[in-house]
Amino acid sequence: MQWILERFPRLPDFIALTRVNKPIGIYLLLWPTLWALWAAAEGLPRADLLLIFVVGTVLMRSAGCVINDYADRDFDGRVERTRNRPLATGRIQPREALLLFFVMVGLAFVLVLFTNSLTIYLSFGGLALAACYPFMKRYTHLPQVVLGAAFAWSVPMAYAAQSGEVTPAAGLIYIATLLWTVAYDTQYAMVDRDDDLKIGIKSTAILFGDADNAMILFLQGFTLLVLLMVAGRLELGAPFYLGLAVAAGLFAYQYRLTRKRQREDCFRAFLNNHWVGLAIFMGLAADYALRVL
Repeated sequence: MQWILERFPRLPDFIALTRVNKPIGIYLLLWPTLWALWAAAEGLPRADLLLIFVVGTVLMRSAGCVINDYADRDFDGRVERTRNRPLATGRIQPREALLLFFVMVGLAFVLVLFTNSLTIYLSFGGLALAACYPFMKRYTHLPQVVLGAAFAWSVPMAYAAQSGEVTPAAGLIYIATLLWTVAYDTQYAMVDRDDDLKIGIKSTAILFGDADNAMILFLQGFTLLVLLMVAGRLELGAPFYLGLAVAAGLFAYQYRLTRKRQREDCFRAFLNNHWVGLAIFMGLAADYALRVL
């Protein structure tokens, strides 16, 4: 490692910019992608598609972090949690960040070219959402909705790649992912709410105000309801319902963390959503695995 740092002394700054050292965003983007791949395949998906979507998830999440920091480079220095980010401190120049963004997006698009025409067409919608999301917080209190739409876009793409079509079940998984994303990104926005109010950044945490926890519970409950509809449409059984029950328990734990609205506890609640996504995936994968036994 020391040998690498001696030859590439700026590598830690680029790692910090892409946040590959903080994989929570990769997990939160990956779980719904895997839900969709497993559901579309009715079990284990094609190995090549699994590799394409896992690597693509890492690339697009990293690209999203880069374009987000590029958009916020004049604001991050005034927010406690982000004041030391590479663009905010000048350790990386804006043109370097843009170049890195386009390189990663280009690599992700090369991966998509190994799928089919419908997936390729859908990829342009995902790119548009990922590129515009960081700027939404200047114009609307609903940037979390745009993020949800972007994170959920992997669902129709995964369905299209695996099955060649986007089914009603894919639409339901898309809606569930969007609702879940708005809920956990509101928890994330609660961490920065005081700083965002001072500098004029908008978020659902600010929009919801004192009703923030109630709205998060509503969104989480609606997420589970939509996933129950998915279970009915796909004729899923007890393992999937058990996964949903675990997710419901984790949502209750998150409420206990956020009810006093302390920064660290809100961030812990946000991080806990990794386990929600994993629980749902394990239930889905186990359900399909038991069908072949």
